[in-house]
Amino acid sequence: MAEQKRDYYEVLGVSKDASQEDIKKAYRVLAKKYHPDMNPGDKNAAEKFKEASEAYAVLSDENKRRQYDQFGMSAFDGSGGFGSQGFDFNSADFSDIFSDIFGDIFGGGGARSRGAANGPMKGSNIRTSVRITFQEAVFGCDKDITLNLKDPCPTCGGTGAKPGTSPQMCPKCGGRGQVVYTQQSFFGTVRNVQTCPDCGGSGKIIRDKCPDCGGSGYKTSRKTIRVTIPAGIDNGMSVRIREKGEPGANGGPRGDLLVEVLVASDPEFTREDENIYSTVRISYPVAALGGTVRINTVDGPVLYDVKAGTQTQTRVRLRGKGVPSLRSASSRGDHYVTLVVDVPTHLSREAKEALKAYDALTGNTLNASEETAEPEEKETKKKKKGFFK
Repeated sequence: MAEQKRDYYEVLGVSKDASQEDIKKAYRVLAKKYHPDMNPGDKNAAEKFKEASEAYAVLSDENKRRQYDQFGMSAFDGSGGFGSQGFDFNSADFSDIFSDIFGDIFGGGGARSRGAANGPMKGSNIRTSVRITFQEAVFGCDKDITLNLKDPCPTCGGTGAKPGTSPQMCPKCGGRGQVVYTQQSFFGTVRNVQTCPDCGGSGKIIRDKCPDCGGSGYKTSRKTIRVTIPAGIDNGMSVRIREKGEPGANGGPRGDLLVEVLVASDPEFTREDENIYSTVRISYPVAALGGTVRINTVDGPVLYDVKAGTQTQTRVRLRGKGVPSLRSASSRGDHYVTLVVDVPTHLSREAKEALKAYDALTGNTLNASEETAEPEEKETKKKKKGFFK
């Protein structure tokens, strides 16, 4: 009796109403996980790969999927299996998937196999960092950074060849920059595309190398570049300077320079998005009676009128005193200030007497505990007072 096959949707781990994109994504994951080239000698992986490929071959085809949804396995042969329908690993759909996952190990015209390996390519990006102050992050600044940069060799003009000579087409790859190897596997003919080992993918061979650059075509020099840091930038953000990275290959553009900005902390201000926060201490008389206090902001000190009866931990807002928006320089956040009532720790005798007099006028809270104490507690307090006379 033939072994019962698993449901194709179950094999791919998708629902029956899954879209074609979901089905393709699920198969990509399984193909990469179980492909025999990724699991040499593992028969179980090979079987799982074959099972997933069979399921994908049916569910990725709208007509076959409709037949499968209506009749199940019997839609393809009488014994309830994929039977003579088979599946072609060299088809354009399979090749496209394998090209993305494995670099075009299968033939059939995948996207990567069609691209020329020795065509113009953009150079690599360079990453560096710069440190700035809190104030510089708020208002922006210019910073000079020094780093090593490559430029075309002036002797050979970037060709890498000795003056009077020129690079030659690589005989191994015919100038394509890639070599193709084919072999027979469990699943048929496998086509491996690799970078040409002789020319390194450039498609050219330099017989006589430039004496100044050693055939690389580039010279490295120390350069200083001015970076404009925009107002409102935050810690960890990067500034991109176009075409200041590594040189491109085969006539391609230079890469970019990415400068990560590291913002130093400030002893007085903290930041959250475009808002600034700080704490200001005020005296008790100012909190009770109201008055003017000086508040430091990134724009300089401002005077703020505190309302009478202000409680400690009251937060006030200074509109437009925050950080400029990166999207619009004319838009700024706010500055939130927490007012904390400062309780003195050292008082003169006159100040103590004044506070006692104030307390007596506002409810005599200093003696309230003695008035509400139990008789035994009062007696104990009297004895303590007598002891200290």
